Amino acid sequence: MDTYSFATSRQLDFPVFVKISNLTGKQRVIPQSTLLRHPEIKYVGSVQNPLSELYVTAQLWADSKPLGVPTQTAHTFFKGERSWNQWLELPVSIRHLPASAQLALTVWDLNPLPKDGRLDHSIPFGGTTISLFDDQGTLRRGHQKCKLYRTKEADGRTPSITPHIPAPRRPRRNEAPELANPEEAELDRLQKLFKKHEMGEIQSNEWLDQLVFKKVAEKTAAVDEAARKRANLRKAAKRRAQKAMDLSNGKAPGKVDSDDEFESEDEIDAEERFALHIDLPRWDFPVVFADHEYDIPRSIRDFQSMAPGSGSSTKAPPEVRFGPGIAGLNGTLDDEDYPVIRFFDPEQFQRENPCETKHRRLVRSERNAQPDTDMKPNAKLRDELNDILAYGPTQDLSAQEKDVLWTFRRHLSRDKRALTKVVKATDWSNPKEAQALTDLIPKWAEIDVDAALELLGPTVDSPVVRAYAVDRLRKADDNELQLYLLQLVQALKFETHEADSEGLSSSSLAKFLIDRAAGNFNLGNFLHWFLMVECDDRGLDANASDRKLFARVEYHFMLELEARDPQQRKILLKQAEMVAVLQKIAKDIRFGRDNRINKIERLKKFLADPKNDLATLPTPIPLPLAPEYIVTGIIPEEANVFKSSLSPLLITFKVQPVAPATTPSTIATPTPAHPSKYAIIFKTGDDLRQDQLVIQIITLIDSLLLKENLDLKLTPYRILATSPISGAMQYISPSIALSAISTRYRGSVTAYLQQHNPDPNAPLGIRKECLDNYIKSCAGYCVITYILGVGDRHLDNLLLQPNGKFFHIDFGFILGRDPKPFAPLVKLAKEMLEGMGGNTSTEQYKQFRQYCFTAYTALRKNSSLVLNLFSLMVQSSVQDVRLAEETTGLQQRNAAAGEPGAVGGGGGYGGAVGKVRERFHLDVSEEEALRILDQTLSDGANAFFGVVNDRVHEFVQGWRA
Repeated sequence: MDTYSFATSRQLDFPVFVKISNLTGKQRVIPQSTLLRHPEIKYVGSVQNPLSELYVTAQLWADSKPLGVPTQTAHTFFKGERSWNQWLELPVSIRHLPASAQLALTVWDLNPLPKDGRLDHSIPFGGTTISLFDDQGTLRRGHQKCKLYRTKEADGRTPSITPHIPAPRRPRRNEAPELANPEEAELDRLQKLFKKHEMGEIQSNEWLDQLVFKKVAEKTAAVDEAARKRANLRKAAKRRAQKAMDLSNGKAPGKVDSDDEFESEDEIDAEERFALHIDLPRWDFPVVFADHEYDIPRSIRDFQSMAPGSGSSTKAPPEVRFGPGIAGLNGTLDDEDYPVIRFFDPEQFQRENPCETKHRRLVRSERNAQPDTDMKPNAKLRDELNDILAYGPTQDLSAQEKDVLWTFRRHLSRDKRALTKVVKATDWSNPKEAQALTDLIPKWAEIDVDAALELLGPTVDSPVVRAYAVDRLRKADDNELQLYLLQLVQALKFETHEADSEGLSSSSLAKFLIDRAAGNFNLGNFLHWFLMVECDDRGLDANASDRKLFARVEYHFMLELEARDPQQRKILLKQAEMVAVLQKIAKDIRFGRDNRINKIERLKKFLADPKNDLATLPTPIPLPLAPEYIVTGIIPEEANVFKSSLSPLLITFKVQPVAPATTPSTIATPTPAHPSKYAIIFKTGDDLRQDQLVIQIITLIDSLLLKENLDLKLTPYRILATSPISGAMQYISPSIALSAISTRYRGSVTAYLQQHNPDPNAPLGIRKECLDNYIKSCAGYCVITYILGVGDRHLDNLLLQPNGKFFHIDFGFILGRDPKPFAPLVKLAKEMLEGMGGNTSTEQYKQFRQYCFTAYTALRKNSSLVLNLFSLMVQSSVQDVRLAEETTGLQQRNAAAGEPGAVGGGGGYGGAVGKVRERFHLDVSEEEALRILDQTLSDGANAFFGVVNDRVHEFVQGWRA
């Protein structure tokens, strides 16, 4: 599908212009009998001279009301034709035009003998009205031919009696319908083609165009003359019919002999065929009408943020019954006599239902509770509570469920799963309920980390609850905390910070992260870079308040490092200097006009230059991407520039691992160790935060599966965004893309694995450990990419290592987005299947399915943790997460307005969290979820469009090369 580019009318702060070109048509000769009966007509300018001086006025109208004052053309002396060729500027800009805007154009004649002694000598020669937006809401542009209605002033009302394109003529009574003229239809078709030619949509040919224009002009003159003859024939036939009628009635036929007694205005227009030609500005793109976008009503925003779940259910618009006969448009009938109309009530989300409010107060009143504060539920209520506690973090609670949870909150304090549910059930606007839960929280059973992350999300603003969640995180070790650090940094946006406070609260999340990061260099390294990227984010999705918040946290982090360990702060500054140098050379190489060979030589020369201090660093520093390695320098000889539009750099560092007992203060001077290499890809011009998020989730999933004693041989390589438009990623070597295997080994993954791991006695001739690595890693990445909705999968971003480990790269499309049509939900290419025996009936494929089922079952058990991590990212600048949130927000606004087809709430979160939740299938049993996964794998293995997309991608890449 071709790309369609357009602009909206709201974007054009430009006045409305119209060019009055010329007037075409042939004025009829007024009979002498008419001039004798009306002697004042012969003094009209156009009657005395067919090229008399006329002028044109233009005025904007909308909804039957004028917009601004009219403008008119300057005096023009006509020679051969009435041609003005003047641009008129109207006092209204395009951005302020309503959809019903139309342009009323009147051609004025002069009469020295005005009626009734008026001083104004102008009389209308003719008028026409043209709408500025067509039926599709697109602003008209280019040349326009408008029919002129003689002796009428342009009518700007709606509907207009002077439209620029007249309606088809209706035959009179006892008159045969007029057949369509094929010559006029052909001229209309040519006129549309001329307009396309004028707009540049049809290629021009100068000598041929001149011939066509000449022939069409001759044809137009002939058609006009034929139309005038037909009008005269109709007029003569009407005159004969009138005379015959007079004879039959006994009247003398000579009594009626003047033409004006027989001619109507339509007949005069048909004979003269006057048309006013105008030109409207030409734009590079179509301009589509866009109305003013009003902000969401405060009532809807308050309602959406009122429930603890981010995907709150919007109420259906109220149904109001009116009296008989007061049904609006599109009203639905409740019964025959009383129709029902739906409309939006702005108070429905601001004022509570008094009945519901009273009921909740009665249910939750302490006076109605039993004296025993340790009230226990009966068997039926216990089963109901167990069902509620089994809900996922994205499940909304009904009013009845909230009442049950609140009633038995003390009993539920022994269950660690219940705290998040009771927090949702609490009415925090009620001081008594808020205080009651605040007193109960310290006695609650210790919650898990996933519950603590949920309490730090955007739906909880109670400082007490958030402080309790932070206390739970204090018990997590540094390695576990590093898994969630990316989301915890985003959770800082949901905290309330005192504007006039100089320090940080001891119970705040920011203070906790700073204290832990100051005591562990690896944690501090990533916290520093995560904060710096957010401070530097000035995209459309970022705002100044968030940048100020992250800058404040970074400032306090630097103060803490200066107080505890100044050497660690200097290390972070040296890292920033090295990254700045790499970013500069990457930008120079990217925008350089040299070919790739010269770019590589230029890069090597820059890295080897002693002035840049890169070949051998003056002071070894930890690598920002992997701080457990100390960088001592860069190997210029192994530098490379990849063949891509962004020209990514391949940089190989000389590194040595940090001793386990090393403290932050001694990192800069590591103990001697055997040197090794660490290769990275550094690129600028691309936002790596989305890839960074996906790799972090893959790392987390790998740790969850290892806890279940399931090692799927995943390869969660490192990615670190160093700014919103640059970053570094670990280069896995040796590895090869499946596209290269398809070329070198004729699509045989088996041949590639046999070459590196031969074993004639093993299945498929591949060493058992290698084949196990391949099957397990394929299963792991199929399940992970399915859950995360990774798109744009092709053979170039599917890589394989010689030891059999398979992995994915390039996560530019996630959460179900895919630029390729009809892409399968799971990428299971035939090249991947070939490494398992070539079809879905082999023993290797059965092992692959079993690993997929085992991994999927284990991840469903830990789905709350994954969902909570995504819920903390809902306000991040990650592209697809932000896009999912904006799409869901629009659907919720449409649902609140009662628009058909809109998504209203009803069952949990929307946006990114909802899309991940859909892939977990938490609303069905485990057996049904595995059946859905099995069907998805089968569809991926048999997907026809997946093969087509791969071949199209190969063709495009080959053509670009």
